[in-house]
Amino acid sequence: MSFTRDFRSSPSAAGVQSAVVDAGLRAYMLRVYNWMASGLLLTALVAYGIANTSAQALFFRRAEDYSIHPTGLGLLAMIAPLGFVLVMSFGVNRLSRQAVQTLFWLFCAVMGASLSNIFLVYTGVSVTRVFLVTAITFGATSLWAYSTNANLMRFQSFFMMGLFGLVIAGLVNMFLHSPAVYFVYSVVGVLLFTGLTAFDTQRIKVTYPQFAYYEGPEQAAKRSVYDALNLYLNFINLFQFLLQFMGVRSTSDN
Repeated sequence: MSFTRDFRSSPSAAGVQSAVVDAGLRAYMLRVYNWMASGLLLTALVAYGIANTSAQALFFRRAEDYSIHPTGLGLLAMIAPLGFVLVMSFGVNRLSRQAVQTLFWLFCAVMGASLSNIFLVYTGVSVTRVFLVTAITFGATSLWAYSTNANLMRFQSFFMMGLFGLVIAGLVNMFLHSPAVYFVYSVVGVLLFTGLTAFDTQRIKVTYPQFAYYEGPEQAAKRSVYDALNLYLNFINLFQFLLQFMGVRSTSDN
């Protein structure tokens, strides 16, 4: 007799199966959050280390008016994360688990280099405060999305359109330099990445049963890194947009 027939004909078997799925989901989500948290820690350590050592001069230079400008290496560090994301996204099914994990660590380290200027522009106290606010906001949003019965998957197209709109608005304002557009851009950024945090959390929860019993440990391990990458990017973007509102600029940068 097939497993499907046994499962449908036995309520007790269905209950056991549901419990197994729930336990597997909790373990999988824990793995995803551990990857994300470890990546954030590496990013923070690299960013702080570069900003507070002589390595700072390799990535940034100060003009006579004390404004901060990236060097060639600094520009490379800002662009490189996009390359890592593309490679991991399109190669998740072809790359080995070790390769995916190595790329994730490299990505987080390079992201730390690209974000190290925040310790030069903003005070350390305000950076820490905004990070804690981001962590609380992210944690509360992700917990709500995991436990709610609301269907967030129907907003996928809305979030994708929002991302494209946000990118376009940012590029346009590079030429307009409009404070009003910049303010709206920042507000939309906070709302969008808060929403994406909820969306991605529920997406992971909803899709887990679909692949849990059809993929081996190797593929599941790679997928957990990819899901962690999505949550990591939501956290970093939310942090940067909140920093624009709550960050206190250092005296030398004013």
